[in-house]
Amino acid sequence: MAIVHNPVLPGFHPDPSVIRVGDDYYIATSTFEWFPGVEISHSRDLVNWEVVGHPLERESQLDLKGVLNGGGVWAPCLTYADGLYWLIYSITRTFDEFTQDTENYLVTARDVRGPWSERIFLNCGGFDPSLFHAPDGTKWLLNMRWDSRIDRDHFPGILMQQYSPEEQRLTGEPELIFRGTELGFTEAPHMYFINDWYYLMTAEGGTAQGHAITMARSRSMHGPFEVDPENPLLTARDAPDWPLQYAGHGDLVQAADGA
Repeated sequence: MAIVHNPVLPGFHPDPSVIRVGDDYYIATSTFEWFPGVEISHSRDLVNWEVVGHPLERESQLDLKGVLNGGGVWAPCLTYADGLYWLIYSITRTFDEFTQDTENYLVTARDVRGPWSERIFLNCGGFDPSLFHAPDGTKWLLNMRWDSRIDRDHFPGILMQQYSPEEQRLTGEPELIFRGTELGFTEAPHMYFINDWYYLMTAEGGTAQGHAITMARSRSMHGPFEVDPENPLLTARDAPDWPLQYAGHGDLVQAADGA
């Protein structure tokens, strides 16, 4: 039995988005105000990893002029479908208690090592975007909704809107599919279709000691979603002595053996 030394990715690798393509696993992580943008690492065993690229390597894909410390690329989402790697990412330019200036983009590539396409603008509806490839072949953008009004909840839930690859733009109207749990600060949505259920994973509780991963499910991707009674799935909010802290953003990946 192989000995695993944690962390398997030492250093700074926040907001992991994980996929498997054949026997290969890839993780995309946030790079904030650093250029080139988004770091992608590769593994065959989920233990040994090596960096294989930074897809946002041109200013036309990632213009960081004027970005504040802690801004820039937040929570990229890497997926694979239709022979393409799809990378969704935010550029957050300003942020404080009430305002968020966030742009969401998409780039694609035939090879995860590149070259990656020019960016496609999606929306400014809120950060932490992800792309869901539905069973019927349609594509759906999810992101947290940001409400900057002083007297409102700034994290009122998760938005979903259809994306047209042919038109390279969002179509239809965005819909609020999930309002979150009592933990609040609902962000970082990822949707999965497993055994006829749509599962919605989110990060909640704020990006400090209260951070947590929660799950909800529905028979329809449009909801309504029922919250897992065992939530949160992962958190250290009540265990300040645990070595893993600030656990909030997560993702699911299925191994080749079905695990």
